[in-house]
Amino acid sequence: MKASKSRDTNSPLKSEKISLYRFIIIYILLVASIIILISIFYYESQKKIALSGKRAILSTYAYDQVKKLKTLHHYFDERKKYPRNEYFKSAIYDIEYVKIFSLLKSPEVDFTRDVYRTKDGYVHFVKMLDEYYLGAKYLFIEVRDDGIWIAEAWRNIILYGSISFFLLSIAGIFLAKVFVRPMRESIVLLDRFIKDTTHELNTPLSTILANVEMIDQSKIDPEDQKKIQRIVIAAKTVSVLYKDLTYLTLENDPKSDDKKIALVPIIKDRIEYFDILAKSKNISFVLDIKNARITINKNKMIRVLDNLISNAIKYNVRGGKIFLTLRKNMLIIEDTGIGVSNENIPYMFDRYIRFNESEGGFGIGLSIVSKIAQEYNISIDVTSTKNKGTRITLTW
Repeated sequence: MKASKSRDTNSPLKSEKISLYRFIIIYILLVASIIILISIFYYESQKKIALSGKRAILSTYAYDQVKKLKTLHHYFDERKKYPRNEYFKSAIYDIEYVKIFSLLKSPEVDFTRDVYRTKDGYVHFVKMLDEYYLGAKYLFIEVRDDGIWIAEAWRNIILYGSISFFLLSIAGIFLAKVFVRPMRESIVLLDRFIKDTTHELNTPLSTILANVEMIDQSKIDPEDQKKIQRIVIAAKTVSVLYKDLTYLTLENDPKSDDKKIALVPIIKDRIEYFDILAKSKNISFVLDIKNARITINKNKMIRVLDNLISNAIKYNVRGGKIFLTLRKNMLIIEDTGIGVSNENIPYMFDRYIRFNESEGGFGIGLSIVSKIAQEYNISIDVTSTKNKGTRITLTW
């Protein structure tokens, strides 16, 4: 799975974006549902108004037709032609809803409503007869619906619906910003805290490392040597964190002092640097490195290696292994540690993201790795299995 690229805290983190997207999606669905419901209500109300307007003229047509039916009923022996009208069509049904005669264009008849619009665009008016002329109990009057009200209704729905959706979307953006503001403020406060912490770490850390290096361990008994080794391990762990913090606050500049450097000596140097830390967990390195070069700022490459190697140690099991494979345009660092679930891999390069609360510092190391990789067009691919290990591949 491809790992996500890091970004500065002044741009949204992936987790922050997902929260924002979820809010916007829910908000848009809610707004769309409300607008659709209002549109349906408006359409139905316009339909009722249009049918109410038709009712008066259709009642007049029905009155005229009833008179003709009455005449035909009384003079049926002499006149046997059903009365017709150029302005409407009609039909008669008996009390059992059986058709007696029909000129209707639409076959859709409904005895439960007095006026309605059919699916094929006609308006039916239903009149119940007081007397059974020609055996009919129901008279249907049909006219063609001109559809003017439909066009008007849809025009208003589209126009006012679009305006409402636009205005509510603007409101939604404002609400979304309010929604993520606490998260953004927390990140800014954490950034400020990290910068302050970086300045405070400098002097004591330099003092510890300088004094440890000056100690002649050959003149110290084995028990004290173990204590000093613990100090060295702790100091180097803090040193990696300090260098990450320094990179974030001071050295995070664009491509500076880029040179084509050989990776083999740098890798060996960093392994030697972390050797005492690895031995504290009985972790061994397995190297398969060939000559390879890359154009990059050396200090930034060290930041990448230090973070990947220290993570491989930190999240490895006791007695585990770390495999380093180097080829012409590829570096692989693989451990036998606790691994990361597939759903968490896209977030592991976000700043301040940590999946194991018992290990790690501020959660900035892999963010730095991804940022440097992005700067130098280095592709990062992560594969991981829970409780089996993680494999990170860099290609350039």
